[in-house]
Amino acid sequence: MEKQELIAKINEVLADEFEVEVNGITPDANIKKTLQLDSLSLVDMVALIEGTFGVSIKGAEIVGIQTFESLYEFVHDRMQQK
Repeated sequence: MEKQELIAKINEVLADEFEVEVNGITPDANIKKTLQLDSLSLVDMVALIEGTFGVSIKGAEIVGIQTFESLYEFVHDRMQQK
């Protein structure tokens, strides 16, 4: 999957699941604030990304994923490793 396709798919999946406008998701936006995530919904987001894209995100790794750009990079890198 090309990176732009991946970004569009991530945005679409997250916007649908967390009921936000897809155009409100920008690369430099904070994930927790944009999606209004608490600790429980953060776990839901991780499970959704893992299930949709077949990647694994460990607890320590999620700490470093603060913006959508960092999420795109993480998922893209993991998918390239397959």
